[in-house]
Amino acid sequence: MELALVIGVIVVALVFDYTNGFHDAANAIATSVSTRALTPRAALFMAAAMNFLGAHLGTEVAQTVGSGIIDPPDGTHGLVIVGSGLVGAITWNIITWYFGLPSSSSHALIGGLVGAALAASAVVHWDGVVAKVVIPMILSPVVGFSLGAAIMIAIYWIFRRSQPGKIGRGFRHAQTVSAAAMALGHGLQDAQKTMGVIFLALVVGGYVDAGDPIPQWVIFAAAAAISLGTYAGGWRIMRTLGRRIIALDSPQGFAAETAAASVLYGAAMGFGAPISTTHTITSAIMGVGATKRLSAVRWGVAGNIVMAWVLTIPAAALVAGVCYLGMHLVLE
Repeated sequence: MELALVIGVIVVALVFDYTNGFHDAANAIATSVSTRALTPRAALFMAAAMNFLGAHLGTEVAQTVGSGIIDPPDGTHGLVIVGSGLVGAITWNIITWYFGLPSSSSHALIGGLVGAALAASAVVHWDGVVAKVVIPMILSPVVGFSLGAAIMIAIYWIFRRSQPGKIGRGFRHAQTVSAAAMALGHGLQDAQKTMGVIFLALVVGGYVDAGDPIPQWVIFAAAAAISLGTYAGGWRIMRTLGRRIIALDSPQGFAAETAAASVLYGAAMGFGAPISTTHTITSAIMGVGATKRLSAVRWGVAGNIVMAWVLTIPAAALVAGVCYLGMHLVLE
């Protein structure tokens, strides 16, 4: 029974990873596609490949998710908690994807795990939630907005005497690099979250010890799932990020992607913090747009996105809690 549950949780985790890929594909490539720096199909292929590579760059975020958020009991009960958390995250991902809202798959996962743990009266590491989730959740959009604005101002100043047409062509080439960096950061951040959940299921099931390194097959499976999901595309959200917040040109797209990628690498490598790629790129786009003029940003759309951000953790937690209660009655 426990082996079947472990396998089931791993499968559900990989499904979440796949939905994360198609939900967040737009994060890395929407600006490049909207400025015509890359064709949609080429951008998706590049993002999928860079996601796969990024997933192999570290395990700091995976360790945070696997051991720093909740502490479920061993055995069937703990596996039900982890599985319910994943179902809550997947449900919120699908809802926000359907409506084209770039909400955070990362925070949906954290909310799902916490909601299932609370419903089960399991241990929640609130200090870890605050330090590794809540504080980065607040700071990363602020840093993304500020850094995006700063890079855009620097570009305006450095190229103030250059011909706009020549600059546009140059930055379309530069965007290929910045989009690849963003996709690499997405793999570094988001694939690791699924690795952490799979590792948590293996610990709860008794197949590995909490202090063991993450198995290579877990890293490969998570990397492959998010890459396949990314290649499947995220057209609804791509339209929101690429055009509905602000109509971007190539220098603006380059500035937003460079700022967001920098924040992703810093959070993962420096702090092991599972921050949201969605929050980061969206806030960077807003920061870049605000340097042109505040009215250039469609703040109504931005407000709808922020509302989705606020609702993500409690909504995913609620779905996961209800799911746990149902699975608990059936399986235990």
